[in-house]
Amino acid sequence: MSQLPHILLAQLNPTVGDLGGNLDKMRAVRDNAPQDTDIIVFPELMTCGYPADDLVLKPDFIDSIESMIGKLVVESSNHRPYLIVSTPWRDGRALRNAALVIGNGKIQFKTYKHILPNDGVFDEKRVFDAGPLPKPYVFRDTKIGIMTCEDMWHPHVSNHLASMGAEILVVPNASPYHTQVHEQRLMHAKIRNQDTGLPMIYVNQVGGQDELVFDGGSFIMDATGAITHELPLFEEALLSTVDAPILRSKTTELRAIYSAVTLGLKDYVTKNGFPGVLIGLSGGIDSALSAAIAVDALGAENVHCVMMPSPYTSQESRDDAAQCAALLGVRLDTIAIEPAMKAYEAMLHGHVDSTKAGTTFENIQSRARGMTLMALSNANGKMVLSTGNKSEMAVGYATLYGDMCGGFNALKDLYKGQVYALSEWRNKQSLVIPKRIITKAPSAELKPNQTDQDSLPPYDILDDILECLIEKDLGPDDIKHPKELVQRVWRMLDMAEYKRRQAPPGVKITPKAFGRNRRYPITNKFRG
Repeated sequence: MSQLPHILLAQLNPTVGDLGGNLDKMRAVRDNAPQDTDIIVFPELMTCGYPADDLVLKPDFIDSIESMIGKLVVESSNHRPYLIVSTPWRDGRALRNAALVIGNGKIQFKTYKHILPNDGVFDEKRVFDAGPLPKPYVFRDTKIGIMTCEDMWHPHVSNHLASMGAEILVVPNASPYHTQVHEQRLMHAKIRNQDTGLPMIYVNQVGGQDELVFDGGSFIMDATGAITHELPLFEEALLSTVDAPILRSKTTELRAIYSAVTLGLKDYVTKNGFPGVLIGLSGGIDSALSAAIAVDALGAENVHCVMMPSPYTSQESRDDAAQCAALLGVRLDTIAIEPAMKAYEAMLHGHVDSTKAGTTFENIQSRARGMTLMALSNANGKMVLSTGNKSEMAVGYATLYGDMCGGFNALKDLYKGQVYALSEWRNKQSLVIPKRIITKAPSAELKPNQTDQDSLPPYDILDDILECLIEKDLGPDDIKHPKELVQRVWRMLDMAEYKRRQAPPGVKITPKAFGRNRRYPITNKFRG
């Protein structure tokens, strides 16, 4: 084998559609690369950010990307490092997910993504055309096999490159986070190594893009299948193949989840230009954890909390909200909603029988709070952060245009049990959530002596049933809980689809997140 080139891995956080900003990031890496760098590898679709979805179907968008590539080509005549730049690229009448090798004033080589993922959160067949099996690129005397993201997960691509004499595999990626995904990547990389005996350079994107968070975690694997170098999770970083070996300390799942939701919220707020967030701080665990995440993501000065008590709000909840705000160092205002409740009751008098109204007047409380937060948002420009968890969203235990109001929800893909676990984990780093918030029975406090378990099974049981139905796709007969209870939860899950369609986006954490990932019809009579 020839001596391998010195390759710099650039684990970067692009912004979808920010072609100028993404170009500046690539230039900064190129201009500050170590003198002995031969090649710089950027993540998948670094030019435009991933996923750009239907943006890439706009001809003027592709024109702008081609102009951007043209600038890199011209500039490459004055810079030694070659660049492997992943980008949308016109190939005749086809549009490809391409990797271009740029150097010495021209595009030296083009290769195209062969396997286009079309499941889960991925829709690449909607916007791209699959390329043929790739061929190695010869850099000096080294044959480099370039595979883009999904190509690494399928053995025939790396086997084909190896059969054509590839000496190293280079993999630009935009692989989003969910629990256990990093271990899955390493497993597939090791299998590719066992099949081919080739070392691998794996470069992943980092950062938040709407519902997705890219966790980075780029690595170098040697010819024996050993990981010799790792880049950190959830932050931008650079690494050269000539750097001394460096491995990360093992990251716990709770730390990874917390990092994902924090980064997802931070990038959603900052990339969209919001000056901060508004949170209804109720004294309950969901809003307390949401506030902690927001402070860690944005800083306490950019988090504005509002306590909106009703006649049913306990003094305990008022005190807990105040203590939580003090621990976090955030502004807390109190706006009572009783005047709004009375106004609505007067408006509806004669139209709604208050003795038979059921949840009507309970939901008015939630909507009064939502309207209050949205009014404040209109006044100061801050984004309302919704605080419902996956367990509640799954069964519809939420009020449309009430507690579901918001531009983003950091807890959207966290089951209630995970909310408790993350709260405990965060408090071990520093106390930010009063202990009583974690230990007391959860309650919406919309009527006297109410708890969540008046309407729902205990959360440990509910979460287990939901994980079986959602994450594992089990049928009701395959779930080891009382059949009547399982059927009830399944029915609630189905009936709440229309609510989830109107929910704000939130960070994908589980393998099957609501929204971009799990897609079911609203009108649906199937019951199994």
